[in-house]
Amino acid sequence: MSQDGVELETSIGYLLKEASSALRAAMEAVLRPLGMTVTHYSCLELLAQRPGLSSSELARKAFVTRQSMNVLLQALERDGYVTRPAQAPVGKVLPTRLTPRGRRSLEKATVAVRAVEIRMLSGMTLDEQSSAFRTLQSMIHSLVRSEQDA
Repeated sequence: MSQDGVELETSIGYLLKEASSALRAAMEAVLRPLGMTVTHYSCLELLAQRPGLSSSELARKAFVTRQSMNVLLQALERDGYVTRPAQAPVGKVLPTRLTPRGRRSLEKATVAVRAVEIRMLSGMTLDEQSSAFRTLQSMIHSLVRSEQDA
């Protein structure tokens, strides 16, 4: 730590942000030819793994605002990738589900995104990958726990 703040060359937080930016750029590059953004892909992937999520839940899990997710869902519904009921079956929540077109699109995107992840990890052994995974989980847990304790 420098007297004036964080020493960027040795800051793990800065390095994590740089890695996150590089990962996002690589994902955007492979998704763009498929007509997708990272948020579009994330939304489809989340719905494949957890059908029926609400717009609010999707926004939280995709790291975007509810307003951004609503705009995306309207476009995905208009283009035939997802379906939502006209009226909420219970309360106000409109559960969202993938359509067959959405599943086909997701399959192509998943192959592209997985290739990016393989490329990202290519310089690491399986043990190093496992260690990195555990380390990142620990960092997240520590930050979430300290927010909850505050």
